[in-house]
Amino acid sequence: MSEVPVLDLIIKNVRVVRPHQNAVELLDLGIKDGKFAEIAPHISPDISKEVFDAQNLLGFPGIVDAHMHVGIYQPLDRDAVTETKAAAMGGVTTSLNYIRTGQYYLNKGGSYKDFFPEVLARSQGNFFVDYGYHIAPISAQHIDEMQMLFEEYGIGSFKIFMFYGGYGLHGLSDQQNLFLMINKEERYDLAHFEFIMRGLSKLRESHPEASDRISLSLHCEVAEILNAYTKIVQQDSTLTGLKAYSAARPPHSEGLAICIASYLAHETNCLNINLLHLSSRKAVEAALMMQTVFPHINFRREVTVGHLLLDIDTPTGKWAKVNPPIRSRADVEYLWQAVLDRQIDWIVSDHACCSAEQKVNLKDPNNIWLAKSGFGGTEYLLSGVFSEGSKRGMSYNHMAELLSLNPAQRFGLRSKGNVAVGYDADLALLDPNETFVVRATESESQQGYTPFEGLELTGRVKTTFLRGNKICDRGQVIGAPRGRFCSGSHT
Repeated sequence: MSEVPVLDLIIKNVRVVRPHQNAVELLDLGIKDGKFAEIAPHISPDISKEVFDAQNLLGFPGIVDAHMHVGIYQPLDRDAVTETKAAAMGGVTTSLNYIRTGQYYLNKGGSYKDFFPEVLARSQGNFFVDYGYHIAPISAQHIDEMQMLFEEYGIGSFKIFMFYGGYGLHGLSDQQNLFLMINKEERYDLAHFEFIMRGLSKLRESHPEASDRISLSLHCEVAEILNAYTKIVQQDSTLTGLKAYSAARPPHSEGLAICIASYLAHETNCLNINLLHLSSRKAVEAALMMQTVFPHINFRREVTVGHLLLDIDTPTGKWAKVNPPIRSRADVEYLWQAVLDRQIDWIVSDHACCSAEQKVNLKDPNNIWLAKSGFGGTEYLLSGVFSEGSKRGMSYNHMAELLSLNPAQRFGLRSKGNVAVGYDADLALLDPNETFVVRATESESQQGYTPFEGLELTGRVKTTFLRGNKICDRGQVIGAPRGRFCSGSHT
């Protein structure tokens, strides 16, 4: 008589890549109720309802893409479907999305008490991967709502956009109130940033059990510097395309913003700070300097796959416009060295699906100033880091730390980010020998182009599992959306 199955699924013959290990082990993975239940060199297939042979592919923990913007340029419910299908294709199993009130997103102002339940309602049943949200307190009333957001929804991650009031997505400073949909007497400025930090410190003090995962993320660019340099660069006909855009938002604007934010964090005792999408040598150097000056602050430093794969000479040009800008090849190589030297804590996509119509003005198609900022790329996150990281001698285990475990731990997702008993059975199976050329036509994203077009990458995701369910196989997304809302208190 055969044994009664005790496992739902066994994934056999996986070369398991785990964070904080020195090797890759050939193992079988036993899954029960969506969790890894048994991990061993051999698990008998007789004790499982189903068996999947991974055929010696590398098995990374499901990727935690900790910086995405689902619903920024398209309706959230529609964007979630296509963009998380793309995420699943690339081995991403958790999507953490930055969101705020004001123009774009839901195009609404007002309180998060009304706004955030609508975000969750539009999200439910539309994500192919698990998802969470980081929230930006835009108005003064939002600072008072941080406690409610934490206690009712488990939101422990908040954001400041330091560059609002400069050129770009958000309109000039005299239109700030219209863009952000805040009262005329309110300003989204350094004083507001200080009060957000004070609010966050208060929240951490009132919830010591969660103090590790209550953090503040910053987009660091100084609006006044951007305003001045944009005017100068726009009058210089010798600068065009990505070179012009980088010059208009110069690296020292990032460095200065990092120093200001870090001092404010010190002043307000706001101890968990995430410095987002560092794009340049000057930004990383400023971030490391501030870590030395304020050793009591728990800084985390982030870079994006776009800033690691693209430079100002990238042939796709305006398609790669983003804030902060794509930089010089020297900056790209400096970022890679910082990654290898373990000065960077996680790598993300900063995925923001921006349609071709919003990138190109038909009357003046090569005008970089008329293109919207941002682009998608979550589907190339793991392959991009794997391909370029491998060339530079980066270990697979280090990749797993930067792409999965580190962001999961920072944002309180205790069941994500590792292949270990008790963790969610999220897995990305990757063929380390398969080389492919990036083509937008092969992506599930509705964007229709990619700034990575034509790049040759080595290391292709073959199969993605979300909590033990196969959600993508050989480039085909499978079944209905299964993504669940997760936050620190919900995992």
